[in-house]
Amino acid sequence: MMAWLRLWTLGLMAIMSVALAVAGDSGLPVVEGHNEIVKKESHPVLFRQKRDWIWNSLYVEEEKLAPSPYKIGKLKSSKNVVVKSFKIAGEGANDIFTVDEKGDLFVTKRLDREKKNAYHLTAWMFDGNEQLVEDSGEFVVQVTDINDNSPVFPKTYNGSVRERSSIGTKVVEVTATDADDPSTANGELRYSLAPQGDFAAFTIHSETGVITCRTNTLDRETKSQYVVVVKAQDMRGFKTGSTSNTNVTITVTDTNDNTASFTRKTYELNVREDHKLNEKIGTLEVEDRDEDWNKVPIFTILNNEMRQIFGVELSKPHKDGDLVLKQALDYETNSSYTFTVNVKEDTLPRGSPAENAKTAVTTAQVNIKVLDVDEAPVFSKPVYTFTVMEELIVRDIGTVKARDPDRANRKIQYSIVTKDCPIGIHPATGQLSTLRTLDRELEATHVFQVKAQEESSGLESFVEVNIAVQDVNDNKPELSAEDVFVCENDPTDTVIGTLRATDEDEQPASFTFSLASESSNFSIRGRGNGTADVAVKQGPFSLDDPKDYSVDVSISDGGRPPQTSVTRLAIKSCRCDGRRVPTQCKAGARRMGVSVHALIAILLCILTILVIVILFVVRKRYQKDSLSNLKNSGEIHEQLVTYDEEGGGEMDTNGYDVSILSSACQDGSLLRHPDLHARPSLYAVVQKPPAHPHPHPHHHQNHHAPPPPPTACKGDMAVMIEVKKDEADHDRDGFPYDTLHIYGYEGPESLAGSLSSLGTSSTGSNLDYDFLNEWGPRFRTLAELYGVDGPDHCRQY
Repeated sequence: MMAWLRLWTLGLMAIMSVALAVAGDSGLPVVEGHNEIVKKESHPVLFRQKRDWIWNSLYVEEEKLAPSPYKIGKLKSSKNVVVKSFKIAGEGANDIFTVDEKGDLFVTKRLDREKKNAYHLTAWMFDGNEQLVEDSGEFVVQVTDINDNSPVFPKTYNGSVRERSSIGTKVVEVTATDADDPSTANGELRYSLAPQGDFAAFTIHSETGVITCRTNTLDRETKSQYVVVVKAQDMRGFKTGSTSNTNVTITVTDTNDNTASFTRKTYELNVREDHKLNEKIGTLEVEDRDEDWNKVPIFTILNNEMRQIFGVELSKPHKDGDLVLKQALDYETNSSYTFTVNVKEDTLPRGSPAENAKTAVTTAQVNIKVLDVDEAPVFSKPVYTFTVMEELIVRDIGTVKARDPDRANRKIQYSIVTKDCPIGIHPATGQLSTLRTLDRELEATHVFQVKAQEESSGLESFVEVNIAVQDVNDNKPELSAEDVFVCENDPTDTVIGTLRATDEDEQPASFTFSLASESSNFSIRGRGNGTADVAVKQGPFSLDDPKDYSVDVSISDGGRPPQTSVTRLAIKSCRCDGRRVPTQCKAGARRMGVSVHALIAILLCILTILVIVILFVVRKRYQKDSLSNLKNSGEIHEQLVTYDEEGGGEMDTNGYDVSILSSACQDGSLLRHPDLHARPSLYAVVQKPPAHPHPHPHHHQNHHAPPPPPTACKGDMAVMIEVKKDEADHDRDGFPYDTLHIYGYEGPESLAGSLSSLGTSSTGSNLDYDFLNEWGPRFRTLAELYGVDGPDHCRQY
């Protein structure tokens, strides 16, 4: 009940509000009490304000000159006021638009609709007391359009269309713009093709500007590009409208509508017989008016036999036919070939004939002439493989054959080019043989190259030869045993170890084990699988027993021929616990068999050591004999050093050959006579005589002076040197080399010259030094030393 009452109250209030609004609009008196009721509502009702403005249609034409303001309308109000004035505000108020006291509205400037097409203004009306009579009222001044702009194409248009396109195929769409009002005829455009362009093949939609094909016979090979002139005109295309033109370039794109055609009916080609496979022989040129990317020729050799020898491939980028060789040629077998080649092409659109179908040459004859070439020998096989038994000298392993493919058929010589090859070859027949025995265990396969060379021209070729070495049972088996030991408490038949064997031969071995010599303590029992057990035959065994336990094991590999080896197997004796785990053992000497190769290597090492020792002994003895001979010979060279007393620019030291002193004796020999004994040195007597105080050369020797020698005679310098040499030869504690220092007063740079006899010739054994006696007492000593009175004064040493 309350809800219905609330709805009824709301409905009544709404009806009263509508009634008040109608009364206000119709000018009926409104009761104040009711107005207050309305104002107290929480949701106020909007009342329509009554306007007394009366607006005329205010329009102004664009681009109209205004040298003086011109009237475009009048501001009116339904209120009757005698004295009144107007005021306007808004866009262009009191500048572009003005109003007088009568309410007339004027325009003072030239307007452009394309810049602004409407101006929004507001007006007020006052009475003579400047009291507001009519509140603000908004109005709009519309700028009307005139056709003062021409159509404009915003860009350059280009189009493309495939040749042979159907009628109505869209090419390109062009669009022009006009700044005039598009709602009027001033801005409505129409398109057409001008006659000065290639308009015959195309048409354009007058309203949308879409250019389409007018024909289906466009041919790129005839004409690949068109230029059409598009005209845009406003005023809906009437003659009074403004126009604008643009050029549209239309490109006709290619389709494969032409078939390939041979440029010649016959092709003549020459090819060498040694031409490489899968390489081009020549080119079969074809003509196709289509672009290269649209050329898809298909070449076919009509002769099936020729198709095995030759093939045709597409060349790049022009897509002609490249003739290639698929099978080797032989001038001696066939010197010429003739066959027919056909070309075809799947054109587009499918089903329609090609444009050049009637004129195309699709079949051509190819004549190939093979040119003779001097070729290298040809082997009968690309690779040769033979087998040889090892450890044998084989005279005929097999034969390598090569031939001269030319008609001359020259003889072939064979040789092996691989160094250190154990295989030899007969130079005329190519027969292979072994130069030495082969060992499969060292090298199982021998690979080498054989050269075949023509005798006269020297052309050569090579082939690979493989020699597989077959195995012969030439290696003895070798014992391979685990740790074998016997316990002191091992009973009879206790297995104390397992025997195995190895064999380097390729043949599968069936090893059998046995005792090479009877053993009282142990036995060998074969298992049947190539192994055997060592078992106790009879004890007892003791760790304190000084002897070692061992057995000689004989192994046979069961090959053809069978190989047998005997190896001594050492057996340790141990003290073991209850589970036969050794706790203390005495190792036995295990001596294995030595192979023949190892034995030969050991012997060679021993022989090499002996030769080195013998050579060393011989060399020592030879050096000792040479030293002894050197001491007994007279070819010992000494070094004589002369010191000059003069200085300042003169040379202080000169070396001389001591053989110059040999001139002191008549025969020039410094050799001591073999029958004379060693005499004391005469060095001490080579002194100044008492009667002559002047200085003389001092001779200093590095040996201790012996007892006083006999009186020196002429030539005592030579005698003294011989004595010193003899002492050095018999002195085994020193080197047989002496150094003699001669001290002279005059040097070679002095103006007086050298006074030493060393500057004289060493070859004049008969020189006379008696002239020294004529030089005065200063040189008497030299005259006594070097002068020659006769054989009595110079004893031969």
